[in-house]
Amino acid sequence: MNKARNRKHASGRAKLADHDAEISRQGVTGSSKTDRIRTRAAWMYFVEQMTQNEIAEVLGIGRVSVVRMLADARARNEVKISIEGELAEITRIERALEKRFGLDQAIVAPLTDPQADPVPVIGAATGGFISEVMTQGMSVGVGWGRTLSSTLPYIRARPLADFRVISLLGGVGVARQFNPPEFAWRFAQIFQGDGYLIPAPAVVDSVETKRALIERCGLKEVLAMADALDAVILSVGGIASATTFYRGGYLSEGQREELAAKGAVGDLLFHFFDKNGSLVDHPVNDLGMSVDIDRLRRAPLRVLTSGGSEKIAALIGAMSLIEPTVFITDEETARRVLEQ
Repeated sequence: MNKARNRKHASGRAKLADHDAEISRQGVTGSSKTDRIRTRAAWMYFVEQMTQNEIAEVLGIGRVSVVRMLADARARNEVKISIEGELAEITRIERALEKRFGLDQAIVAPLTDPQADPVPVIGAATGGFISEVMTQGMSVGVGWGRTLSSTLPYIRARPLADFRVISLLGGVGVARQFNPPEFAWRFAQIFQGDGYLIPAPAVVDSVETKRALIERCGLKEVLAMADALDAVILSVGGIASATTFYRGGYLSEGQREELAAKGAVGDLLFHFFDKNGSLVDHPVNDLGMSVDIDRLRRAPLRVLTSGGSEKIAALIGAMSLIEPTVFITDEETARRVLEQ
C-alpha cells in the first residue's frame, strides 16, 4: 500500500510539474516583506512539497493566509513550469541556510559580480529588514562596523515611542570613520529614540581597568540594560588585517598573529572566537568593553549581517557563537558558507 501511495504521489508531482509545479520569480516586481513571504510559501508548496499546515507553521502565519498567498502567486504568474531567474536561485540558497543553521530567516542579497564589494548590497538588504521589524517599545542592542554603517541610508525613518538603542561596545573619545557610539546614536535618531552609550574606550589596558570602569564609573547600569534586549543587530570581523577593528587601530599586528595562532577566525564585539564558535584562550578577550556573549544570546531577535571572502570562517563560527535567528548576507558569501 505504501508503494502504491508513493507511486501516486510521484505521479501527482509529475503532473503538477507538467502544468506549472515550480516557482519563478520573474513576475516579482517588489522586494517587500509580503512579496518575500508569498514567494517563500510558493517555493515550499510547489518545490519542497510541504503541506499548507507545515508552511503556516514555518512562516508563523495562518493556514488561510497560506492558501491566499498560493492563489495570489498563481494570479501574479509567479508559478510556472520551471524555476527561472536570479531570485528563484536566491530563494533556494536562503532555504538551505535556514535549514543548515536553524535560522528563522535568511536574507540573501543579489550580487552580480562575485568579485565586487558585497557591503553595499548587504547594507541595503539589512536596512530594508530593519525598517520592517523595528516597533515602538523595543530595546535594541547594536554593534558597529562598515557593514552596519552602510545600512543607515536604507532604514526608513519614523518616530517610535519608547524606543531605546544600546551600544554594545565602548569607543567614546576617539573620532574614527567607523565608531561604535556613532552608529548607535545615528540609529537611535532614525527612530527618534533614546541612545545609551558605553562611556569608555572600546579596549582597555588591563582587567583591573575594566573592572574599575564597570564598578566605579557607572558602566554597570548601562551593561545591565543588555539583560532585557528585544533585539541585537551584529556584524563580525574576520581575522584578516583589512577588517574594521584592525584598520581602526584597536588591535596590533602582533596581537592579531597571536590570536590567529590560537585558532581565532574572527571577532564579534571584540570577542575572538574559533571556527567552532568557542572563544579562544587569549588575554585580549578580557580587555574589550563590550556586552558578553551570554547576554547577547538572550535577545529573542538576533540579527547577524556580514559578508565577504575574508569573513567566511568567521561567519561559520559566529553561527554557533551567537546562534542568530536572522542572517543577512550576499549570494556569493552565502554559497561559500554553505560549501564549507
